[in-house]
Formats: sequence, structure tokens, C-alpha cells
Amino acid sequence: MSDPTRAAFGLHRAPFGKDIDPDKLWMDPSRQEELDTILDVVTSHQNLLVTGEVGVGKTSVLRLLKSGLSPVHFRVFYLSHVTLGPRDFYRQLAMALGVEAKATAPALFAAIQREVHLLHREHRAHPVLVLDECQLMPDRTLGHLHVLCNFDWDSQPLMSLVLVGLPELHDRLRLGLHRSLLTRLAAKVELQPVTPDQTTAYIRHRVAQAGAKGELFAPDALAMIHELSGGVLRCIDVLAAASLRLAAARDIKLVDRDLVARAWHATPLA
Repeated sequence: MSDPTRAAFGLHRAPFGKDIDPDKLWMDPSRQEELDTILDVVTSHQNLLVTGEVGVGKTSVLRLLKSGLSPVHFRVFYLSHVTLGPRDFYRQLAMALGVEAKATAPALFAAIQREVHLLHREHRAHPVLVLDECQLMPDRTLGHLHVLCNFDWDSQPLMSLVLVGLPELHDRLRLGLHRSLLTRLAAKVELQPVTPDQTTAYIRHRVAQAGAKGELFAPDALAMIHELSGGVLRCIDVLAAASLRLAAARDIKLVDRDLVARAWHATPLA
């Protein structure tokens, strides 16, 4: 958000930007329950699946996952470039773990397993591998993931996998090709778009965190934002920010329904 917009509403930061600390992210009881499930599974050294449509807040939940795990007892590794073949995927994972990227896939796999054993043996730390956008992962690579969970004849859970992606990822995993991976997942969390009441709570939370002293959106504007965004948090951010920019340009101090409708047509979402 531009400085003139922040100045117009007396804000110290952009309310709908991405640069927000995990402890200031919006949470409601249903989101907290989903996060608690994820944390319970990971702290039990198990694997899980997190799905949701584009923009519903999967990345925010992952940030909360990382901040909720003890940095002493857990090491979180996040990979989003997953459109790779098995060897390049292992190479990327080896680099993330800080080990030498060997030439062949078997050598890479062996180096990764040694590092995971080392983390447990010398640092008493459990590695958590978060793989984002997994619906884009080639079948050959996705088919290798269950092997990463196999330590000491599949007798020890030395690394947790958190697979994140669009809902169709679950459909792929249910295919016979990936049944070995599916049966190693202890839980599935599916994030949904927010409800009208949650949209209102979310927007009010974000503007309050940015320093707003009062309401910036009228009730009919909040309803309109929910209607147009479908409760998708990323779309709410885009539309709410566009509405504030338009209000600032017109010297309007309270965003109403008509202004939201005008702002909507100025966004790529319309």
C-alpha cells in the first residue's frame, strides 16, 4: 500500500500486505483447531496432508506451524520448487539440509538419510520437510516420497513430511500408484474459504494490526467484500487494499458497498 493511503487512514503499515509476523496472523476457532491438528501430528513425528483451494491461507498456516515448533527439537525445511525429477529433487533437499549434493540419486539419498540420522543422534532434533504445491510434483518424484520416510527397516519415524497442495493432490494420492505414500499419512487437513462472519473478523483484525483507530469498512462493504471474494483470504486482501486506495484517492474515510464495487472492477479479479 502506498504512503498516501496509509497517511489517509493513520496507519503505520499496510494492513493487507504479506509482511506480518506469525504471532499477529488472524486466527479463529476453526483455524486454530486445524493448526492444532497439524501441530499434534508433526510433534508426534508423523506425516500429514494439507489441502485447500488457491488463496485460502495454506502458507499462513505453514508459517504458524513453523513458529509453533520448538527450534531446539525440530528443524523445518520448506521446499516449493517441486516440479523436479527424483535426482534433482534429492539434490535440492540435500542442499536444504546442508549436505554435499552428490552426483547420483542413490548417493544423494544416502547422504540425506545420514544427515537425518545425525540430526536425531547428535542434536536430538526431528526434521520436518514441508513440500508446497505438491499437486505439481511429477508422479516419478511423488512416488519416491514414501521412501524418504523409511528408516531402519521402516521402524523409526525419523522425519515428518507435510504435503501441501490443491484438493486434487488428495485425488492423486488415492490412485493405486501412490498408495504406499497415502498409507503413511496420519491425517488430512483441508482448509476452506472463510464465512461472512469470519471475513468481517479477518478484515477488522488486519486493519487493527495496522494501527486503525476505528472502523474503516462499513458493514455493507464487509458483506460486499465477502460476496465478491468468495471468502478466499488472498482475494479479500486484494479487494480490501484496492478499496482503501480508492477511498484515500477520493478522501473517503469509511469504505461503503458502492466503493467496494468500484474497486472490484479495478482489480484483476473482476
